[in-house]
Amino acid sequence: MIEESPTRDRLILSAAQLFRQRGYHATGLAEILTAAAVPKGSLYHHFPAGKADLARAAADWTADVLIKIIDDAFTPAGTWQGGVTTYCHKMAKFFDLTDTPQSCPISALMFDGPETDTFRDHVAAVFARIIAVFAAHAARLEQRDPQTSAETLMILVEGSWTLARARRQSDVLRQLPARLFR
Repeated sequence: MIEESPTRDRLILSAAQLFRQRGYHATGLAEILTAAAVPKGSLYHHFPAGKADLARAAADWTADVLIKIIDDAFTPAGTWQGGVTTYCHKMAKFFDLTDTPQSCPISALMFDGPETDTFRDHVAAVFARIIAVFAAHAARLEQRDPQTSAETLMILVEGSWTLARARRQSDVLRQLPARLFR
C-alpha cells in the first residue's frame, strides 16, 4: 500500500469531521480546504473527482477507525457479551468526546452523500466490511450464528447512536448490552 501524504490525510480527516457535523451537501469544498489548511490544487491532485472521491475516502477512513475500536474491544474479550459491552462503552465514550451530538460517522455519509449508485455501493461495502469484522470476532468467541449476531449488533448500535443523539446522552449506548443480554 502506498503511504498517504500528510496533505491527503488532512483532507480526509477534515472532510470526515465536517461531513459528520454538517452533512455532505451542507459542507463546501472551501470549508474542507480551510479546515485541512491545503490549497485547492491539492484536493484535485489526491481526489480527481473532487468531493465525491473525498467522501469515499472519508467513509473508508471512518471504517478503519471503527474497525480499530471493534478490534480493541473484542480481541481481549473472552465472550461475545464481554466484547459487545466493551464496544458499546467505547462508542459511548467516543460519543461523549464529540463537541456536539453528531450522526454516526458512516451513516452520516450514507444518507447525505453523493446521490450515485457508485457511492451507495461503496458505502454498502464499507458496512459489509465492518459487519465482517464483528462476525469474525463472533465466530472466534463461538457465538451462535456469527453473521446474524454481527448484523444485529450493527443494527442495534446504529439505532442506539441515533437515540443517543436525539437525547444528547451517551448512556443509551452504555445501556445497550444490558438490554441485549437480559
